[in-house]
Amino acid sequence: MAKTLVVDSAEQHRIPFLRGILTRSLQEVGLGFEPAYDIASKIRDDISELEEITSNDLRDRVADHLEKQYTAELARRYRAAADAVQSTIIEGPDGQSRQFSRSQLGRILQTVGLNQDESVEFAQRLISHFRKRQVTSIESGHYHELIRRHLSQSAGKKVARRYEVWTQFARSDRPLLILIGGTAGCGKSTIATELANRLDIVRSVSTDMLREVMRILLPERIAPVLHESSFVAWKALPDPAHQHAETDALLAEGYSSQAHLVSLANEAVIQRAVREHVPLILEGVHVYPGMLEEIIFDDSVTVVMVMLAALKRKQLRRRISGRGGEAPKRRADRYLDNFDSIWGLQSYLLSEADRLNIPIISNDDKNITIQQIMRVIVQKLSESPKSEAVSD
Repeated sequence: MAKTLVVDSAEQHRIPFLRGILTRSLQEVGLGFEPAYDIASKIRDDISELEEITSNDLRDRVADHLEKQYTAELARRYRAAADAVQSTIIEGPDGQSRQFSRSQLGRILQTVGLNQDESVEFAQRLISHFRKRQVTSIESGHYHELIRRHLSQSAGKKVARRYEVWTQFARSDRPLLILIGGTAGCGKSTIATELANRLDIVRSVSTDMLREVMRILLPERIAPVLHESSFVAWKALPDPAHQHAETDALLAEGYSSQAHLVSLANEAVIQRAVREHVPLILEGVHVYPGMLEEIIFDDSVTVVMVMLAALKRKQLRRRISGRGGEAPKRRADRYLDNFDSIWGLQSYLLSEADRLNIPIISNDDKNITIQQIMRVIVQKLSESPKSEAVSD
């Protein structure tokens, strides 16, 4: 059964209702474990048919239960404790202050490798720490050190180290460029969208869109290879190229010819993001391993490339078939008709990625894939000459 999502009334983020979190909150205001667990269970049953509930509505339901079963004073203490964290202020070194945000902390924790439930529970423990000590303001350096120390104790030194590396980078002015390649159907767009949301990256570009723009600028009579799909671009190669060539070689040559044309637009988008110091996600079949050898970056840019893959033929075919629900069915049929070429193109891309030591990630589960990409990103940041040393 799907969990009811709790919508934060102030921040408008959504997290699943967790009975354990509510139980601990009730214990903090004076209830023993068993009565706290009993109320949390009743609340869970009450809202089980709801897809969403606001945090304010949930708070009112809990307070009503407390007042009916116990006392109005206990309900008042619960409301006060629930509201107290809203006034916790984090004071920055530049004199700028910001309000503690459970959702922002949750995104950062998921960035460094915790899953959603673990992030929610960790944030709740930090809130409990603030409540017990009546913390209304905290200096940002102390705040980050507090999180790092608690992470080291609860999740391990490696997670704590990733948190420290990430927060150092977030406070810097270094641009981050994430390149996601892979063949049709491996989930590039879905993963790019999730990463952009997780990392608050507002600029995400698809190479398919760049290719469409280039098709307008370069008509088919001028650049015929640009007007074919990537997996059959070889059909537009000059006739002599077809003579005595094996299928795999033709597939690779056609793709490379098209990808190098699109790379002109790729580089323009990349260089603008670098000039403006804006993080960028560039995803698409035209993100090819050799790009890192062809584009020159200065030391201020952190560049991360990964290749996504669907390593089982049935899995890739199933994903491509699923496109019929998102796009006209004839598009999915066209892809399925050329499935062997798509599979062959993936083999070529993965071979090139392996040759150039580009991380290959099998996209079997979205959440696991995101975690793996985040580990690649944080590892890259930790290797940067501009990153401060972080001890284990």
